[in-house]
Amino acid sequence: MKSIKLALATIILFSGNVLFAKKLDINTEKSTIEWTGEKITGKHMGTISIESGFLDVKKDMVSGGKVVINMNSITNTDIENEDYSQKLVAHLKDDDFFGVEKYPTAEFVITKGSKFVDGKASITGELTIKGITETISFEIIKKDTDYLSTLKIDRTKFGIRYGSNSFFDNLGDKAIYNDFTLDINLVLK
Repeated sequence: MKSIKLALATIILFSGNVLFAKKLDINTEKSTIEWTGEKITGKHMGTISIESGFLDVKKDMVSGGKVVINMNSITNTDIENEDYSQKLVAHLKDDDFFGVEKYPTAEFVITKGSKFVDGKASITGELTIKGITETISFEIIKKDTDYLSTLKIDRTKFGIRYGSNSFFDNLGDKAIYNDFTLDINLVLK
């Protein structure tokens, strides 16, 4: 009986890599999030920094994790005129959009992941922006220690209604589309 317990303990100890997820920190300096917001007359682009985060990684899947985004880090990368660029960033930070004074961070908590097949897997989790949490699912691609994804987020689900044809009439060419895109590259330490 003693040898069976010892054998089981040995199996569990050495198979931890397969049975249990490893918590791997996100390299916040090398990881990137690029955003794109579109309107009828064009689009704007920029970046947002990751404040902290980790992924729970098993051999063939991401089983959990959390990413905290620093909303004060929003930048614009497409407007060359510095005054206009700063004006856009200030507007994105105010209450019409992300209200970063009251909500300085957004976060995504992974609640479910699928196995990687040909380098691709599905992720489901809870995204919180402006204190509002919504469940989202998306595809993630694994390349070495990088995890890549492109997300389309409906901002109106998070109370961001400024310039939305869904809530305001007669906006004409001032309308801003509800969806914005995040191109994410997470690099693990």
